[in-house]
Amino acid sequence: MDIRSVHHYRIDWIVSFVAVAHHGGFSAAAKVLYRSQPRISSHVAELERLLGARLLDRSVQPAVLTPEGRGVLPHAEEILRRLGMLADLATGTVRGEVRLGAYPSAASYLYPLAVRALRTAHPEVRLVLREGPSVDLGSDLVGGTVDLAVRPLHPLVNAEQVASQVLWREPLVAVFRENHPLARAGSVRLAQIAALPVISIGESGEGHGRQYETNLAFAAAGLNPTIVAQTNQPQTLISLVRHGMGTGVTNSLAMTTANTQGVALVPIADPACERVVALWRRCGAVVSPAVEAVRATIAALPVPEWPTVERTPRGHGEPPDG
Repeated sequence: MDIRSVHHYRIDWIVSFVAVAHHGGFSAAAKVLYRSQPRISSHVAELERLLGARLLDRSVQPAVLTPEGRGVLPHAEEILRRLGMLADLATGTVRGEVRLGAYPSAASYLYPLAVRALRTAHPEVRLVLREGPSVDLGSDLVGGTVDLAVRPLHPLVNAEQVASQVLWREPLVAVFRENHPLARAGSVRLAQIAALPVISIGESGEGHGRQYETNLAFAAAGLNPTIVAQTNQPQTLISLVRHGMGTGVTNSLAMTTANTQGVALVPIADPACERVVALWRRCGAVVSPAVEAVRATIAALPVPEWPTVERTPRGHGEPPDG
């Protein structure tokens, strides 16, 4: 449609047409809109004249939509919905659809809590979840595919257009097969894990392996373990450990969302073995009240609780060698 022709359409024509369609006739629409029935009929007739099509079949009582009327109705409803959004902006009501990117374990924890909180604080804000690997979430945010992203600080986002605020810090945890000698240890050292085949966070061959928390922790300790597999899927890591392929090192939250039957979770005693999770946004983007509402809502959510690992330490609280 040529935008110059929009002024030919009157909003009250559209309002009357939608009211007739929703309330089952001209008389019912007149009562709802507090207008006379002839006025409602005149509005619909003018809209039909401008569109060049009959929208209502008046040969039956009450009038029913014609096929053309059924085709026009969703568009008329959308026009009124968007006008309502303009009115909400003027009155301070926050409304909109916000796309949140998150990696799987963070999504399983945060998304239900955020949706529930928004229903109370901002019921007109709809939160849409986009799950994906941490590396992809960074590029999705920069490219505008998502409005906000929940992802770790590592691997780094190579872009100046984004900023982050830390949500929580979660410890890394060792994942042993339940019959492994270290499975009952109170804690383990990275040096002990490095002596074993390791299954770590990450995607094989993606070019970011050295940037994940597990790799950075080993490097900071001067260790170079043999990494036999990398995966970003918690259940895959557990399955590999369960089948004796190696010892897993992953973030604690991932283990709260997976079936850990057949494996044992053991804390890592070395310092700075953690994942730092942040809420990311684009810098310089148009300030959106809906996005800001979601950002504030997520930032106020409680920090996750990590698995409680009860162990019977051997000796004097020191993990066994091996």
